[in-house]
Amino acid sequence: MFLKKESTNKLRLHKKADSQIYIRVYRWNPHIQHKPWFSIYPILLNKCGPMVLDALVQIKNYQDSSLTFRRSCREGICGSCAMNIEGTNTLACLKVLKLKTKFITIYPLPHMYVIKDLVIDLTNFYSQYKSIKPWLVSENHTEKEQLQSKVDRAELNGLYECILCACCSASCPSYWWNQEVYLGPAILLQAYKWITDSRDSNTYERLDFLNHKMRLFRCHTIMNCSKTCPKNLNPGKAISNLKQQIIHLIK
Repeated sequence: MFLKKESTNKLRLHKKADSQIYIRVYRWNPHIQHKPWFSIYPILLNKCGPMVLDALVQIKNYQDSSLTFRRSCREGICGSCAMNIEGTNTLACLKVLKLKTKFITIYPLPHMYVIKDLVIDLTNFYSQYKSIKPWLVSENHTEKEQLQSKVDRAELNGLYECILCACCSASCPSYWWNQEVYLGPAILLQAYKWITDSRDSNTYERLDFLNHKMRLFRCHTIMNCSKTCPKNLNPGKAISNLKQQIIHLIK
């Protein structure tokens, strides 16, 4: 029995060692040609790390140095490596390379302006983030620390973990067609965080800014944002809570 089990394990290791998949990557360089194209790269799994980002780094280092993408922490914290992998907006550093898959297709985040290859332009995204004033506004001008109760602090769970990767916003049809005016789920989640924070004294002004048919109420509760969030947050619920607070404020 022991010998049979040992031989089976060796066979599995041998299969894994010989496993090869192909990474199919969307490419676009405005300085080379006007139309985008795809490049296909073979990856030996026994010579590569377990994540899609590991495969991209290997391609960059050993096969094609012109491939361009963002990455930093490799731990799902910075949000830099957000892209569309196999039809889902996610982080390449958290997406596992599957042994059963022969081809993995990677696009930049959809309906965003592409600078080059998998790098998107986040200028508008961060301008919208700036518009919600993402900092504490307090009437307490003393130098003392502003304390929170455990209950008040617990209200921020599921909000502060957002890493602004833009996966949710890039999955939202309302944001695709109205991103110049609609703030999108990522920014609205952040806005709700500051409104919920018990230390902030600018609640009315923040809600008044969001009380707009395009900034907030363009959301149609499709919930793509909550389905695709790589941190398992729920922007759709935050947006719903914002709407309810504004309606209650008007009444």
